[in-house]
Amino acid sequence: MSKKRRTSRFVDRTRRAQGGAQQDAASNVLARERVKLLLDEGSFEELDLLVEPYVGTQDRGRLTGDGVVVGFGRIHGRDICIFSQDFAAMQGRIGLAQAMKICKAIDLGIRIGVPVVGFYDSQGFRVQEGIESAAGFAEICWRGVQASGRIPQISAVLGPCFGGLACSPAVTDFTFMVETTSHMVISHPELVSSTTGENIDLESLGGALTHGRRSGACHFVAGSEQDCFRQIKDLLSYLPSNGSEKPRSIVPSDSPDRRNEALERIAELPPTTPYEVQDVIREIADDRSFCEVHRHFAENLIIGFIRLGGEVIGVIANNPAKLAGALDISASEKGARFIRFCDAFNIPILTLADTPGYMPGLDQEHGGIIRHGAKLVFAYCEATVGKVTVILRKAYGGAYGMGAKQFGVDLNFAWPSAEIAVMGPPGAVEILFNKEVASAPDPNLRRKELAEQYRREFCNPYRAASRGYIDEVIAATDTRAKLIRAFRFLAHKGIAFPKKRHDNIPL
Repeated sequence: MSKKRRTSRFVDRTRRAQGGAQQDAASNVLARERVKLLLDEGSFEELDLLVEPYVGTQDRGRLTGDGVVVGFGRIHGRDICIFSQDFAAMQGRIGLAQAMKICKAIDLGIRIGVPVVGFYDSQGFRVQEGIESAAGFAEICWRGVQASGRIPQISAVLGPCFGGLACSPAVTDFTFMVETTSHMVISHPELVSSTTGENIDLESLGGALTHGRRSGACHFVAGSEQDCFRQIKDLLSYLPSNGSEKPRSIVPSDSPDRRNEALERIAELPPTTPYEVQDVIREIADDRSFCEVHRHFAENLIIGFIRLGGEVIGVIANNPAKLAGALDISASEKGARFIRFCDAFNIPILTLADTPGYMPGLDQEHGGIIRHGAKLVFAYCEATVGKVTVILRKAYGGAYGMGAKQFGVDLNFAWPSAEIAVMGPPGAVEILFNKEVASAPDPNLRRKELAEQYRREFCNPYRAASRGYIDEVIAATDTRAKLIRAFRFLAHKGIAFPKKRHDNIPL
């Protein structure tokens, strides 16, 4: 049977199960088939198949395996640990035995040094087990924190993930959801309605697009389970197996000296003309391939993985097509978390800066843009992997939050058209030449003349380069070649700081 037909069959069975249809819970068909579809054929080794519930003897005979499939296998030849909840077994509700099976998979991942992938499909806690069910959930979260920064952790919510259990995927590195079938909420819509009087449906409250666009709790939105599995495999190809290794190198098919003629056209655009920075990223990357993370959330800042000369690089870039590329609360948090992930797993960081600075506004100030913006600054300063910044066009004021030399960035480049200053020309003119503009026969003309003069004298990259803040002004067409050489040079970078318990990032 073809993989496409198999996928269609088990998705249909999933929907029937979630609609209340009775199924043979002992078979764990849905959970096991999902695992086999993700892993390399014939590589899955299942563990704890005969585990039974700790309490509730009436369920022992029909809950063999206690509603979760766990084990290890391979993806593209690389070992991983995996667990998959089975909705057909008591709606996937988690009990202590199920929780300890999941913990065993995470413990093995930590001990062996391999990624852990988890499939969530559960209505929440198993009420009949009482406090033991909640204790099991807490054990999972504790393991997730211990694994953080040691091994990559990937969660895929393939059905419901309700109540406190929803915190478990949030502890991991990346969360995947499927449109229309995945739902992740702390409180069910009925509880929300009875508590706050707000009426909302489950999809709007905790669906894939809601978490992908608004809350940021979902990093990847998939159109189907098959698409979800494809995206997981793609992401894993960029990640190392653990924090003691580097991502795998590959022999690139793309020339390291390929010139970027398309970037010259972007460099020549007026400072206020928007463009999609993903076009810049793909033009630079090997084979123009880009694995974007958090695509639908905080679209004014783009993050993801590329390869340069066969080596994995984490990219963080302002996107002028959204909010002019300004940094707001959501973008600051998005960028900071990504930088910390890259630093934990030995992935060098490329910053592409084109921003007017931090987003002004009452909502931003009262929402804590100072505190959240500081997270981005903190993450840059904390990271010890190789860091390279390219200023594409604007870098004003708060743009220093985007990979400034003083944040420990190793190499800073700028295109000739880059504008680097404390603020943009219009704002600077209002402060420096306010009286002169007001007394001019034609204030608008004089304001325009002074702004252009300020741009020529103070905003060009050569002034910053004369102070050593920019290491080299490079032609846009040479960006890819320059970056490959830069990261090759930084490949063996090592920094030793005095030991401390941990830092105190402004959460």
